Amino acid sequence: MSALAQLADDALLTRPVDEVSAAYLPYRDFLHRFMRAGRPVVVTDVAPGWPALHKWTPAYFREQFGDRIVPVGYAEQKPFRQFIDEMLASAPGKPCPYMYRLFIHQDLPEVLPDLSPQSLHGFPRRLASPWMPHGWRRPDGFLKLLIGGPGSSFPIMHYDANGVHATVTEIYGDKEFVLIRPEDTPYVYARQDQPNKSLVFDPLRPDLTRFPLMAKVTPYRAVLKPGSMVFIPRGWWHTARPLTPSISIGMNIIDRSNWRSFVSETFLSGLKGARASGMAKAMIKASFYLAMGSCMSGMEWLEEESPRMARALSFPGRISPVSAEWAPDPATITIDPRSQHVG
Repeated sequence: MSALAQLADDALLTRPVDEVSAAYLPYRDFLHRFMRAGRPVVVTDVAPGWPALHKWTPAYFREQFGDRIVPVGYAEQKPFRQFIDEMLASAPGKPCPYMYRLFIHQDLPEVLPDLSPQSLHGFPRRLASPWMPHGWRRPDGFLKLLIGGPGSSFPIMHYDANGVHATVTEIYGDKEFVLIRPEDTPYVYARQDQPNKSLVFDPLRPDLTRFPLMAKVTPYRAVLKPGSMVFIPRGWWHTARPLTPSISIGMNIIDRSNWRSFVSETFLSGLKGARASGMAKAMIKASFYLAMGSCMSGMEWLEEESPRMARALSFPGRISPVSAEWAPDPATITIDPRSQHVG
C-alpha cells in the first residue's frame, strides 16, 4: 500500500460523539457538561411528545404540500412534490439536491404544531430575548426543515457563523454527521472569502493530494435516528449525509457560553479597511451588547439558582428565558421580519 493510500485509510478513522438519553441528562447537566463545555453530544429521545415523529414522512409532505413551491438551496426552488420524488429516487451515483433553506415559520407554518412542546435540550435561549439586536430575535431558533436522500449531503463542510451553537433533530430516517474540532481549523482549508466554510467536501475521504493537512484531523462521527438530536457547539466544523430518506429540523442556540463570540462576529468582523467612524460605531455597539449580555447572565443565574423567585418576579424569564417553560408554543411565536439567516 502506498503512503498516500495509507493516509487516505487513516483519514477514515473517527471518534464517536458521546450519546446520552434525555431521560438521564437533566437540562442543567446538559448546559454544564456539553453546552458550556463546548462538547458535542447526541441526545436520544429528546422530543417524545412531538406529533412530527409520527406524522412526518415523505408521503405526508408530498400529499399535503405537493403543489407548494419551496426553497431547496440558496438559488433553487421547486414544487414540494417534485423534490420529494427526486429525494426518494436519490442514490449514491445519482444524488438528489439536499434541502437546507426552508425556514418553517416563513415557508411551512402549518406544521409548527407538530413541533410542540418545544424541545427542552434544543431551546434557543437568548434568541428568544427581546434584548437581542434587531433581526436576531428568533424564538424559534431559526427553525429549518432539512430533507435529503441517500447519496445527497449538506453542500459544504462549515461551522455556523456568528458564534452560534447548532442542533439537528432527526424526525424520519437515519442521518450521519461528521464533526471536526475548532482546534483543527488550520487543517481544514477554510475559504478566504468565507472563513466558516471549508474547501474540503468529504472530511472522511479527503483528497490528500490537494488537502494534505487533512491527514492531521480525526473527525468525530454520529448517526442520528428518529427522536435523536445532535448538539454542535460553536466553532465545530460539521457536515451531514442521509443514510436513508431523511427528514430533520435544525435550530440555533445562543447563551452565555457563546455570547461574546456572537457579539464579536456580528459587530466586529469585516472591519478591515473600514472608516474610523464605522469602526467606532461597531465598537460602541459591541460594548453595549457585551454589557447587555452581563445583565442577561444575571437573570439567567437567578432563574437557574432560584426559579421560584424568578417566576415571582416574572421579568427575568421574559427578558432572558433559560428554558422552554418560559417560551410560548412554537405555533404562536412571532418572528421579526428583519431577521436574517445564520449558518
